Amino acid sequence: MGDRSQPPSPRFPHGSTPTLSTLTLLLLFCGQAHSQCKILRCNAEYVSSTLSLREGASSGTPRGGGRGGLASSGLCRALRSYALCTRRTARTCRGDLAFHSAVHGIEDLMIQHNCSRQGPTAPPPARGPALPGAGSDPCDYEARFSRLHGRAPGFLHCASFGDPHVRSFHHHFHTCRVQGAWPLLDNDFLFVQATSSPVASGANATTTRKITIIFKNMQECIDQKVYQAEVDNLPAAFEDGSINGGDRPGGSSLSIQTANPGNHVEIRAAYIGTTIIIRQTAGQLSFSIRVAEDVARAFSAEQDLQLCVGGCPPSQRLSRSERNRRGAIAIDTARRLCKEGLPVEDAYFQSCVFDVSVSGDPNFTVAAQTALDDARVFLPDLEKLHLFPSDAGSPLSPATFLVWLLPGLFVLWLCIQ
Repeated sequence: MGDRSQPPSPRFPHGSTPTLSTLTLLLLFCGQAHSQCKILRCNAEYVSSTLSLREGASSGTPRGGGRGGLASSGLCRALRSYALCTRRTARTCRGDLAFHSAVHGIEDLMIQHNCSRQGPTAPPPARGPALPGAGSDPCDYEARFSRLHGRAPGFLHCASFGDPHVRSFHHHFHTCRVQGAWPLLDNDFLFVQATSSPVASGANATTTRKITIIFKNMQECIDQKVYQAEVDNLPAAFEDGSINGGDRPGGSSLSIQTANPGNHVEIRAAYIGTTIIIRQTAGQLSFSIRVAEDVARAFSAEQDLQLCVGGCPPSQRLSRSERNRRGAIAIDTARRLCKEGLPVEDAYFQSCVFDVSVSGDPNFTVAAQTALDDARVFLPDLEKLHLFPSDAGSPLSPATFLVWLLPGLFVLWLCIQ
């Protein structure tokens, strides 16, 4: 999702990203790591510390700069930290296949990238902030909030699907042309980034091909966890191979599950009152989240670029005229296909018509339908919200038309008296 004018990313030897050989070995054996061996935590910290390098290599927009030396330096620091972590847990990991795979993988990567054994290491991950009112149930957000305030917490909903169409926390709908990697969320507890590319060569329309989520360290609740999904690769586990928040007391407050392997993943983060659903339909990924209000608002001025908060930047929104251009399927045909599952001509229906028309793929109807289904689950009062694309306006009913017309007629009558 973002066309940033940055220099091309560094290329690594053998045409692979720096973590590929290591992670392949780790994920084969990580399920066998027992509870006292801390190798999964080492894996998670290494994946997190190299995330920006891998994102830069895949999107062409490295955050650390465009020169290979900077990326190699960052990788060597991460590898030294990884090696130090494995040494600290070596005693409890004897005989553990994941541990020994990690040790050998680190050695191979250090040789491959000419990393010295002595030198600076990556900074340790922060322990993370604490939500107010932590007591006997610090990792159950809803129970904690109810105890403190005597009522249920408020929640916000955001979604991205199809072209992509972004529904912000404030119920604004935008159809976006964003390419590359853009943040959907970036706050004190959670980071979500979506990466998009054009549906066809030269097309303005894009679809989401990759989603990266970082659940940041949360004191006694969870270790930092990274989840990454790509088209045709929707894993039911975090990048370190685990399916929960780690071995901290509240580790079970973060969990990942699936009802349809390869096409649907649901991640529940009870410690921050958050549920995330990721789906794959029609060769694209969709994202939907319900998050506690004060968690969604826990960000600084430097974290202001969040599509879920402000929607797509104006320069990245497709105008009505651009959305109405003839696509691979006639508009009338697309409307008929979308009407079967979306009888109300709201923003979800109009998004469906655009996607089907531009892509020529009737399967895009499913993306809009499932996005609406998720919204209904996350927002029980959804039917009270008359949702239409924020830059297209809402069709006026006769009653609404009179509300707008009568004051104008009255002013006109006064002027001619």
